[in-house]
Amino acid sequence: MVTSMATQTPLDRTLTERGLALVNGRTTDMAESVLRVPLHYYRDPKITEIEESAILRRTPLAIVPSSQLPHAHDYLVRSVLGDSLLVTRDADGRAHVFLNYCRHRGAMPACGSGNTRRFVCPYHAWNYDSAGRLVRIPGRAGFAGTDLSAYGLVELPNEERFGFVWAVLTAGSEIDLDAHLGDFAAELQQWDYSSYGYHDDREFESETSWKGALEAFAEGYHFPFVHGQSVIGLNTVANTHVYDEWGRHHRIGFPFNNIADLNDNPAEDWSPLARMGVIYWVYPNLILANSPVGVEVIDILPAGAPTRCTVRHSWMARYPATDDAQRVFYDEVYRQVHAAVRDEDFVMLPQCGEGVRHGQHDHMLIGRNEIGVQHMIRVLAGDLGVALA
Repeated sequence: MVTSMATQTPLDRTLTERGLALVNGRTTDMAESVLRVPLHYYRDPKITEIEESAILRRTPLAIVPSSQLPHAHDYLVRSVLGDSLLVTRDADGRAHVFLNYCRHRGAMPACGSGNTRRFVCPYHAWNYDSAGRLVRIPGRAGFAGTDLSAYGLVELPNEERFGFVWAVLTAGSEIDLDAHLGDFAAELQQWDYSSYGYHDDREFESETSWKGALEAFAEGYHFPFVHGQSVIGLNTVANTHVYDEWGRHHRIGFPFNNIADLNDNPAEDWSPLARMGVIYWVYPNLILANSPVGVEVIDILPAGAPTRCTVRHSWMARYPATDDAQRVFYDEVYRQVHAAVRDEDFVMLPQCGEGVRHGQHDHMLIGRNEIGVQHMIRVLAGDLGVALA
């Protein structure tokens, strides 16, 4: 069935009712027409440059989940678009995102993750605290008259909300998360991700476009073919989804096979989380894939070429582990979902990258049943000035 682009079904029984109706009707939410996408949308180096400078460095990005920094003085370092970022929680509990470069000669004061009150640059031992302040310079006489307060780590505009630490990757700019999320903020708030327990993550590169990689999480058309023998393909109804969007962001519900049980047992649980996988695209690069036990956090960014990307795949438990048995169970959950991403999606996607690099056809076809993919393309192509047909 054709769905209205403005549809925003509440995250309650009515969403499950929509999903069950689609399953019973052997159909899915669809776009109004097939979309033609020129190949240069994925492979033009000039477009890749614009994506980074005009979108990815100007838009709030979810840098890390809040639960990765549960305590004062916790920190972690991660690379985003080639920048080394130091994310900290200071003595007062406030999160910060700094460029991880010493103000003296540019070495990196921090590495890895942990808990510390001081970051000591390995080159000349300049000291910074967890709020980014420069607190000590060895051989101070050589820097007589230097105001330490003027030489703290460069902080990027950042804000902690909805269970994530967000930042804009351009120092001196502003962050406006309300403008970025709009009405979608209320949808995210319902999940209370700040209460989840951070469990594990992996990062890897793949020879495919970052946009094409994101699209793999916006349709279930491929589930029986790519995921046919794993947790995704075995537990979901093929090529069926419930689609809703909020401006630049969207939600897709992929019904589990057990949704059909409600036909004969209407007194059973109608909550969406019990009957479907709920996946969000948070513009421009974040996927949140929710299951009954937790959420996969997948952020995908370009990695120096139009058809190369970096994938960071994390998992958080809906209920933080309190004993070894729970931790072992969560280990197995993450093992399975990460295997589906790494060994299934990202075994197939480099073939798509090869086709984009070397294909001599004019355009790709995105089906009506790939409405989430169409939404991603229309939003990003509109920002980039790429004409679609």
